[in-house]
Amino acid sequence: MISRAALILAAGLFVSACSDETDPSSASSAAEVTPAEAASVRTFDLPVLFDCLRENNGTAIAAHRGGPYPGHPENAVETMQYGFDNDVRVFEIDIAESQDGVLFLMHDRTLTRTTSGEGFVAEHDWADIRALNLIDNDGNETEFHPPTLRDALDWAVETGAILELDKKPTTSFRNIIAEVREAGAENNVLLISYNDDQAANIAKIAPDLMMTASARGGRDIETLEGLGVKRENLIAWTGTNSPDKAAWARVSDEGVEAAFGTLGRPGERLDDEYLADGDGSEYQILVDNGLVLLATDAPLEAAEAIDGDDVARNKCGL
Repeated sequence: MISRAALILAAGLFVSACSDETDPSSASSAAEVTPAEAASVRTFDLPVLFDCLRENNGTAIAAHRGGPYPGHPENAVETMQYGFDNDVRVFEIDIAESQDGVLFLMHDRTLTRTTSGEGFVAEHDWADIRALNLIDNDGNETEFHPPTLRDALDWAVETGAILELDKKPTTSFRNIIAEVREAGAENNVLLISYNDDQAANIAKIAPDLMMTASARGGRDIETLEGLGVKRENLIAWTGTNSPDKAAWARVSDEGVEAAFGTLGRPGERLDDEYLADGDGSEYQILVDNGLVLLATDAPLEAAEAIDGDDVARNKCGL
């Protein structure tokens, strides 16, 4: 059996693989552990990981709403495990709060679309919500139940996965961050902001945590820094409409990683356009143009189409 010390050594070697002084090939020769095993005892923090991705043209694929597929509903730990088993390592999930103050995974204001229940989320106690069955995107009821945020955080800590946390109107960043602290999951989360005020709020409550915030160049980054956002904790969100390789180059020159989404409404999203011909080669163009974080509704197809996730795994231990 591989000792914990050996695992920690291996994780450290994945970090050194990102430096100029170390040959990346040396990491695999020191101890016979997989990147997933090393990730589970990371000795490096998320800013170091994302620096490694940016500097080595690696790409992290983020599965939107946890990466639902037939039989695997959105915002379910079982669905994330399915993606993890297929080499996805980053999962965007939605955080709501029940009437009695329990944080759990849910995108909509109501329970109707994604569960066997109905009515507004904020009008139900957790005891009622947790008994519901989740419904997949094809409308089929599954045996899975809504998980708490703590369930998801504990799973991420155990596996080494990264969760992007999307705050819904029923809860607050303060409550979410308190749960992250309680779970010891600071190194497993990115917080999503949708405007400068939200970014400033996150930075005030948790200046040590990473976040995504809208930025397309040095001025935007400086504005965010003026609001308390640390540059090393920033991933620059650049939208979902049109890839902007010039913006990706500008933020990279500032030492910040670029994020972009091919997700969206079915029939209108870039995921559907890219996969229409069956090869998904457009995803690789995004990687070649310097994209570091790809948010997608088709994580398994995107992973098949690109080599950036292989770089992320082999050079950075993601």
